[in-house]
Amino acid sequence: MSAEYLAAAVQLNSGEDKRACLRRATGLVEQAAEKGAQLVVLPELFNGLGRFSRLVSAAESIPGPTSDAMGQLAARLKITLLAGTIAEQSEAVGRAYNTSLLFGPDGQLIARYRKIHLFDVHLPGRVTVDESRWIQAGDAVTTAATPLGNFGLSICYDLRFPELYRRLADQQGEIFFVPSAFTRVTGRAHWEVLIRARAIENQAYVIGANQCGRHPPDLETYGNSLIVDPWGEILARAADDEAVILAKIDLQRLRQVRQQLPALNQRRLN
Repeated sequence: MSAEYLAAAVQLNSGEDKRACLRRATGLVEQAAEKGAQLVVLPELFNGLGRFSRLVSAAESIPGPTSDAMGQLAARLKITLLAGTIAEQSEAVGRAYNTSLLFGPDGQLIARYRKIHLFDVHLPGRVTVDESRWIQAGDAVTTAATPLGNFGLSICYDLRFPELYRRLADQQGEIFFVPSAFTRVTGRAHWEVLIRARAIENQAYVIGANQCGRHPPDLETYGNSLIVDPWGEILARAADDEAVILAKIDLQRLRQVRQQLPALNQRRLN
């Protein structure tokens, strides 16, 4: 197992042109690999972010065009790639899954996670989203043991539900992924504090790869992708534009934090 390596979060401004989104995502993943990243994380709905009706109508099977392309990209660059999320076809008419895919450096699919918590929020005059009208919720907590550590998968709104991350920690999770399209309104208020809280309370690395800018028809996302260490320190942060951020993952430091402050082993309530 690699004790130290570089990880990258890719921040995108995805729209409804799937080919353009894939080209841009591919280019930024290539940039991350050129800079030495062995692990790269893309944001939520990286291959197309816009009207839910269009997302659902363009939902793909897995394997399918996007998953095949991401597996081939991981193999060509010899990286571990968290392919953000894509809209995956579901058995429910008019709905899709919001699905995260993890590929190994051989291009093989390691893990698939379907978003459990759906973003149904009404903040008058600021944000109105009814994700559950279009997206079918998943029901499986997902971890993956790899040579780069034990990964825990989550997506965007999941970040507000600490019980999910405690389940990931209980399943030996060490690095948590949060591919997101966090809105500007909620992001300004809560993105950083929630990312850091999930890192601190579970003594884990958290990689939050967010969307940024405006998306059709009227969504604005926050950017500010983050990589945070098990002590809650921000190792890397993006601004408001498309970007690649990098930071060192040090699994020895993670284990040292867990040993010296053994909170995970001192719980009295489960």
